[in-house]
Amino acid sequence: MGGKRQITEEQRREARLIWDYARMGHTLVPADVAIGLGSHDLGVATASAGLFHAGLFPTVVFTGGNSPTTRARFPRGEAVHYREHALGLGVPDAAILVEPNAANTGQNITLSRDLLAAAGIVPRTVLLVSKPYMERRSYATARKLWPEVEVLCASEPLDLEAYVKSIGDEKLVLDMLVGDFQRVVEYPKHGFAIAQDVPGIVHAAFERLVRQGFTSRLVS
Repeated sequence: MGGKRQITEEQRREARLIWDYARMGHTLVPADVAIGLGSHDLGVATASAGLFHAGLFPTVVFTGGNSPTTRARFPRGEAVHYREHALGLGVPDAAILVEPNAANTGQNITLSRDLLAAAGIVPRTVLLVSKPYMERRSYATARKLWPEVEVLCASEPLDLEAYVKSIGDEKLVLDMLVGDFQRVVEYPKHGFAIAQDVPGIVHAAFERLVRQGFTSRLVS
């Protein structure tokens, strides 16, 4: 197993609390556009393609440049690779816009909004497609930066165990969960996102995982 850290069942239980909190549980209805948020996870493009074929939107923006965690996997940029993957899944080229510069979630939102406006599209409803554990943070960011649109969130319909299997590194997934939750809590203080209620049991799970060393994705 290459020396990968063994995760205990108690740590998995804590992670599931954060995972479940991160999912928005929105009932999906047709939207004017979708935005596929760039990351290391090609499943975002897979989910976007499936939702397009289900008739939930006519146009999707794939947004994202590169980060240290995606440069090797997506050397031409996250959005470019997402587009290629979606084309391979039957999404027509005319339905895809590419925003290749965003370096964070706030830029994903604002640069996609600007790209859509330049294309003459001013949506009233936006479907954000993200990694499963990023739904709540992407929602909070969009509500802060683009308050005039109605926002729905979607991701691949995976539970935590299935997602870990798709990524192949349980420790990394727990680190990412912990880091994303921290941003949900901290970013509103800096004006990056709206504040949201956090159940005490979820915050306690986060604090226990931090004490146990799942800290590689925390921001200082």
